[in-house]
Amino acid sequence: VQLQASGGGLVQPGDSLRLSCAASGRALSAYNMGWFRQAPGKEREFVAAITWGGPTTYYADSVKGRFTISRDNAKNTVFLQMNSLKPEDTAVYFCAARPRYSGTYNSGYNYWGQGTQVTVSS
Repeated sequence: VQLQASGGGLVQPGDSLRLSCAASGRALSAYNMGWFRQAPGKEREFVAAITWGGPTTYYADSVKGRFTISRDNAKNTVFLQMNSLKPEDTAVYFCAARPRYSGTYNSGYNYWGQGTQVTVSS
């Protein structure tokens, strides 16, 4: 499966952004999906995940209550709605796919998109 992330940009603290991750090559319904981010000079970190059927979601403590992950399998797309953005949310955001019965919510992802830059600054 190929993944294409989009929707990043430059916003001010408190603003919102919605990231999209479009999949091609195979039906998204075959995969659990996740969002990760990497800030300059830091390791990549888990942000959010959603199971292949969509009923279960997971969030990093740093984004819980502000970010929402969702998916539309019919459109082969996963979303990350980011509200109340903070400067510390600045990073390159990556979407990733993990086959249905492998790995855990924050590990074992086999397929990665190219990343989209999110910058939160006043």
